[in-house]
Amino acid sequence: MKDEMTNDRAPDPSQHTRSPFNAIRAIDYTIIFVRDMIAMRRFYEEILAFPLLRELSPNWIEYRLGGNTLALAKPGRTAADSPVPHGTASLQLAFKVSAAEVDACAGELVRRGVALLSPPTNQAFGHRTLFFRDPDGNLLEVYAEI
Repeated sequence: MKDEMTNDRAPDPSQHTRSPFNAIRAIDYTIIFVRDMIAMRRFYEEILAFPLLRELSPNWIEYRLGGNTLALAKPGRTAADSPVPHGTASLQLAFKVSAAEVDACAGELVRRGVALLSPPTNQAFGHRTLFFRDPDGNLLEVYAEI
């Protein structure tokens, strides 16, 4: 009786089926707020060889990856948040490739002087993974389903 009167129960998940957010079908933009735009741009363009889509300003640079746009942005354009402390990842990005390409990516990263956090490894959950960081310390993963 108390639950009915005070609404102390967990919300019923079926109540959210008519949310306007059900219209969302994909992530269109992924935005990385950067500390060092020069180092980050060099890394994503020269090391990872992501194709430049457009540069809206020196503080906003976009790359096209499949159906997603990856943007590098200086904080302040939409919010005045302080940057996360150095040595702290603010996000993890996972890039899907074939199993053979995981090893090729690892070799290219090492050749270009990027330290691997974890070399190509077959995981028990069915992925072959490789982990490393970008210049701002964000965790990056290249993986394949195996």
